[in-house]
Amino acid sequence: MAETVNQAERAAGGTTLPAQARVVIIGGGAVGASSLYHLAKAGWTDCVLIEKNELTAGSTWHAAGNVPTFSASWSIMNMQRYSTELYRGLDEAVDYPMNYHVTGSVRLAHSRERMLEFERAAGMGRYQGMNLEVVGLGDLKSRYPFVETHDLEGALFDPYDGDIDPAQLTQALAKGARDMGAKIIRFCPVTGARRENGEWVIETAKGEIRCEFVVNAAGYYAGEVGRMFGRKVPIMVMEHQYILFEEIDELKAWSETEGRKLPLLRDVDSSYYLRQEKNGMNLGPYERNCRAHWATPDEPMPDDFSFQLYPDDLDRLEWYLNDALARVPVLAKAGLSKVINGPIPYAPDGNPLIGPMPGVPNAFEACVFTFGIAQAGGAGKVLAEWITEGATEWDMWSCDPRRFTGFTNPDYCVAKGMEVYGHEYAMHFPFHRWPAGANQRLSPIHETLVASGAQFGAYNGWERANWYAREGDDLSEEATQTWSRHGPWYERIREECLAVRDHAGILDLPGFSRFAVRGEKAVEWIEGLITGKVPKVGRVGLGYFADDKGRIITEMSLARIEEEGVLCITAATAQWHDRDWLEKHLPQDGSITLKDDSENYDCFILTGPNSRDILAQCADLDLTLPWLSVQRGRVDAHDALFMRVSFAGELGWEIHCRNAVAGEIYDCLMEAGEKYGLKPFGMFALNALRLEKGYRAWKGDLSTDYTILQGGLERFVNWSKPDFKGKTAIEAEKQRGVAKRFVTLIVDCDEYDAPYMSTLWHMGKVVGETTSGGYGHRIDRSIALGMLREDLTEPGTRLEVEIYGKRYDAVVQEDQPLWDPKNERIRA
Repeated sequence: MAETVNQAERAAGGTTLPAQARVVIIGGGAVGASSLYHLAKAGWTDCVLIEKNELTAGSTWHAAGNVPTFSASWSIMNMQRYSTELYRGLDEAVDYPMNYHVTGSVRLAHSRERMLEFERAAGMGRYQGMNLEVVGLGDLKSRYPFVETHDLEGALFDPYDGDIDPAQLTQALAKGARDMGAKIIRFCPVTGARRENGEWVIETAKGEIRCEFVVNAAGYYAGEVGRMFGRKVPIMVMEHQYILFEEIDELKAWSETEGRKLPLLRDVDSSYYLRQEKNGMNLGPYERNCRAHWATPDEPMPDDFSFQLYPDDLDRLEWYLNDALARVPVLAKAGLSKVINGPIPYAPDGNPLIGPMPGVPNAFEACVFTFGIAQAGGAGKVLAEWITEGATEWDMWSCDPRRFTGFTNPDYCVAKGMEVYGHEYAMHFPFHRWPAGANQRLSPIHETLVASGAQFGAYNGWERANWYAREGDDLSEEATQTWSRHGPWYERIREECLAVRDHAGILDLPGFSRFAVRGEKAVEWIEGLITGKVPKVGRVGLGYFADDKGRIITEMSLARIEEEGVLCITAATAQWHDRDWLEKHLPQDGSITLKDDSENYDCFILTGPNSRDILAQCADLDLTLPWLSVQRGRVDAHDALFMRVSFAGELGWEIHCRNAVAGEIYDCLMEAGEKYGLKPFGMFALNALRLEKGYRAWKGDLSTDYTILQGGLERFVNWSKPDFKGKTAIEAEKQRGVAKRFVTLIVDCDEYDAPYMSTLWHMGKVVGETTSGGYGHRIDRSIALGMLREDLTEPGTRLEVEIYGKRYDAVVQEDQPLWDPKNERIRA
C-alpha cells in the first residue's frame, strides 16, 4: 500500500518544491494533512504541505488511534464531535479505504463525583446532538460482559467512540487534498524561515518556497520549528506506552457471536484505557510515575526521530497492568504481544495549540496535540477557518496559542505536562488548584497575602488570592475534590462578600493587561474598532470590540487621562490575545503607538461603603468626582491612578500603581482601613459579587460564540457613528431580529451551581445555555448568566437548568442588576 501511495505522489508531481504557495504547512501528521484537506475544501488549493520524512513519521505513526467525543471542554467536544462525523464518511468522500471502527465506549465511575462529571458531559453532548448515556451497573454489564463492577458507581456510554487507523486517516486526508489540487512534498526538512517583502520564505533541503501564510504542524518538533520564527512554543514531550496482548479465546467467541468489537473501556479513575485489538487487547495507561523526554541538556532532541520508539519501560506500568487484570480478568489469559513506547507532545494544560502564532504575522500553529487522531479532523476545520476567514465558527480559546504568554519557560512546561499526563482523566473541580508550576509570577505583596491566609490561583501565571483561610480550615487538596459550592472556602467567601457589602474590602490584582495607546488620531482609531464611544478626558468606560460578523472579540476598560492617548485595560489572561487584536489593526505609518505595560503595574480594588472614608485618611485625590471618573493622585506620597469603578458593584476605586511602590501603598490602605472594617478578599468572592451585578466575564459570557446584540450590549453601540468594525453585521442582525439573548436567572438549586454551558430547558425542549454561574451571598441565591431563545426572555419566564444531570427550576430576571439595580450604592 505504501509503495502504491508513493507512486501516486510521484505521478502527481509531488516531489518538486514549488517556488510559491499561498499557504505552507510544516508537518505531515494527521493534523497537518487535515489542515491541508480543509484549506483545499475551502477553495484554497494553492497550498503545500512539507514533511521532513514520510507522512505519519511522528506521533501519528505510533498513535493508538482512539477517537472519543468526550471532553469537559465545550469547544474541544465540538472539535472531536466534528472529527467523528468527518471520519464516518471520509473513505467514500476521498475514495480511500479506511479501518474505522465505531464501537462505542464505556467510562467507569468509582465515585459519585465521577458520575456527576458524566452527567455534565452527557448534557453537553445532548446539546451538540449526541446521545451520551449515563448507565447503571446492570446496563454496564450487558454492554461490557467481561468487566468487574463490584466497586463501581456506574458508567458513561458513548456510542460514537471508536478507533481508526492513523496512517490510513492521514493518507485519506492527503489524497483528498491532492485531488483538490494541493501539494505534498515529502523528505524535505525545513531548515529556516525569514520574512521578506510581506511574505514568508521557507528554507528547505530542496530549496526555498515563498508563501503568504505558514502553519507549524510539526508535532513534537513544533518547538524546533517555532524557533525559526522567533517563537518559544510552550511544549514538552512525554513518553507514552501502550501494551498489545495476544488473542483471547473468550473475546474471539464473543465478537463472532455478536458480530462486533467490544466497546472501548476507560477506567478513568485508575487512569488507563483498554481496547479490543482484533481478538486481543490494547492497554494504554497514563501513569503518575511518568517520564518526560528531551527535557534536559544531557538528553537533547535528536534531529530526526521518524518512525522510532523509546525502549520499553514496563516497570512503570505494573500497577496499571495489575489493576486492568483485576477489572477485566479475561485479560490474564492473554500473553503480551508488543509494547509501543513513543513520544507525545504536551502543552502545559494538555490542550493543543491551534490559531495565530503569537507575535508573528501570518503564521499559525496547529501542533502539540495529545489526542491528535481524535482531534485532527476538527483541528483542520478550525485552522482553515482561522486562515481563510480570520475567525473560527466556535470560540476556540481553549486551544488558542495566545492563552500562554512569556512566563511558560521549559521547566514550567515540563512540570505542567507531567502533571497533566499523570492526571489525564482527572476531574477538574471548580475550587481545585493543580499545584505544579506555581509561583511563576508574584505580586509585589505576595508574601503579605500569604501571611494573611491567602489561597492562590494562577491567572496568566500571576498568583492571585482566591480566598483567605483561617486557622483550622481544611487546606488539603482532597477537600477541593467536589463539584459542590460547599467546602472550607464557602464561609470564608461569604464573609469576604459581606465585608465588601457592609464595610470595605481590598483585592490585589497583579497582571492586568495594560496597553497605552498614543497618537494624534488615537481616539479616532479606537472608535473605529469599538461599537461605542471613547470616553472624554477624565472619564473611564467600557469598550466592546466586535469582529466582522458582529461577534464579541473582547471587552476593555478605556481610561482617558490625556487628549491624545487612551489607556486600555483588559483581563490578565487576555494579554496576548487583545494585544494581537490591537496590533493587527494599527496604522502602518507609525502614527499611533501601542505600549504593553502589563508587567510593570499592580492594581488594588478598594471597594465597599467605607472605601471613601479610607481614602480620605491616606490619599490625595478628589473624592467628590463621580462614578466612572479617572484621575491621578497619591497614596502615602506615592503616585497612583484612581479609577472610580468596581467590578464588585459597590462604591469603590481601582488603584493602579507601579510595582515598586505597591507594598507601601497596600500597607497604608490596610492601616487606614483598620477602623473601617477593611478586609482582604479574593477572586472567588469577586466572581460572586460580579454575578449579582450581571457583569460579564471574558471567554465565558463574552466570546465569539455570541454577537454583540446577543450579549445584551446594545447600549454600548453608537449607531450614529459612520462606521466601526462589525457595524454592517450588527445592523443586519438588528434588522432581522436576534435569535437569542443574554439573561440573568435565579436558580432554585441545592449545593451545586450552574457551571459553564449548562443546558436550559423549557417545556421539554433545549432553549439555551448558561455562560457562567455561582452563588450570590448578598442576595443569598444561586445565579446563572446565560443565552436564551429570544421569545423566552420576558422577565418571570420559568425555565429549568440542567446541573450535573438534574434539572432545577429557574426564573428569568429583569434586565438589570440583582443587587443594587439602580446603581445607587456604586454611585454614592
